[in-house]
Amino acid sequence: MPTTSENLTLTRCGVTSDGDEALHKLTYSHDFTPAAPPMRVGTGFDVHQLEEGEDLWLCGVKIEHTHGLAGHSDADVAIHALVDALLGAIAAGDIGQHFPPSDARWKGASSDRFLAHAASLVAQAGYALGNADVTIICEAPKIGPHRDAMRARLAEIAAIDYFGTHGRQAAEAALADLVTRST
Repeated sequence: MPTTSENLTLTRCGVTSDGDEALHKLTYSHDFTPAAPPMRVGTGFDVHQLEEGEDLWLCGVKIEHTHGLAGHSDADVAIHALVDALLGAIAAGDIGQHFPPSDARWKGASSDRFLAHAASLVAQAGYALGNADVTIICEAPKIGPHRDAMRARLAEIAAIDYFGTHGRQAAEAALADLVTRST
């Protein structure tokens, strides 16, 4: 019986080898499909105006304060920045494409839904959150007393182990940088 490769001939003669992935044979079209990069990086930014009488949500935690953030959803700038970073890392658009403010379904919506959705898209793309740094830019309220609760809440929403979270009275902003790694 004719053989089509050296490896098959040797195998039929009882010689086996574990092989070496560095010597990967390119035979079929799927052999030429490039592997996903081992990591991807995303950056997100969001800003919302402070308004009296609004609730203040940061990193999924409601914080008592005289002013809250105005927006179509709960206006959680930290989660919005993180969602944009996650979506950007996998080239999946931005938060406005997935949850447009023109859609009444998202009026007053909790941003934890946005983060859970983005995290699931990252997982579907074959990645997991490797590290995230969320910087909250505000003068008040002080973030320190809420830091641990914020980290824990973000980790809970995004289904990860733990998170790491800084200070103008007219608005609050958040910046998120992250790295995903292949799974």
